[in-house]
Amino acid sequence: MNISGLVHVNVNCSDFDRSLAFYERLGFQRMMDVPPTNTREVAAAVGMPPYRVKGALLILAGTETPFVIDLLEWREPTDATPPYPHLYHLGIARIALRSNDLDADVAELKAQGVELLSEPATVELGGQTTRFVCFRDPDGTVLELVE
Repeated sequence: MNISGLVHVNVNCSDFDRSLAFYERLGFQRMMDVPPTNTREVAAAVGMPPYRVKGALLILAGTETPFVIDLLEWREPTDATPPYPHLYHLGIARIALRSNDLDADVAELKAQGVELLSEPATVELGGQTTRFVCFRDPDGTVLELVE
């Protein structure tokens, strides 16, 4: 294999403008808009019929390694089913972001009315102790802050 890095993570949402505002508060910036439609070839490449979408690529500002979210509101076809009720389902479960001040970030999330799964927890992994907290975006996608 010749994999050399992460390109982006796709997060689907029910209301692009609401989710864009949420991710901007986390420090993401709009990098470029996603075309509202594309070719049949592109649709087939992602396993879909021809589609309509509203979206953008968002980049996390001020990071050492670029981190990009492909934020999409599917207009046609569409599915309003919530992402998942718990984190032990198959497939991608959450996106972890590094925090330099977890307490300040948790206070800001709470002030914004963001749903935390719990208060910050401490975990030891490989001889290192770290703190983290999980929370949900406006559609229920689980994000994690790790200090």
